[in-house]
Amino acid sequence: MAWIFLIISGLGEVGGVTFMKLSDGFKRWKGTVGAIGAGFVSFFFLSKALQTIPISTAYGIWTGIGSIGSVILGMFVFGESRDWRKVLFLSMIISGVIGLKVVSGGH
Repeated sequence: MAWIFLIISGLGEVGGVTFMKLSDGFKRWKGTVGAIGAGFVSFFFLSKALQTIPISTAYGIWTGIGSIGSVILGMFVFGESRDWRKVLFLSMIISGVIGLKVVSGGH
């Protein structure tokens, strides 16, 4: 269950940063409320995951999910560059997240 909590918290991180973008520097109330809500979800579920998963693994994966999700949303929703180098480095982050899961064993 801890891994499900970690995935939810990572997705909350993606939602939080997306809503921050939409809040226009916290000037738009809908984006601001969304960022606060998503941030709460992210940290709440991260705290639940940390009860079982080591902090080094959980935090690395949490930030990886946030990074990967933010880059993908940036490319497909906000029209950011899809340069092959960006995709290359994104794949490195994905490899790192998978590696952390593999070496964490049965936690």
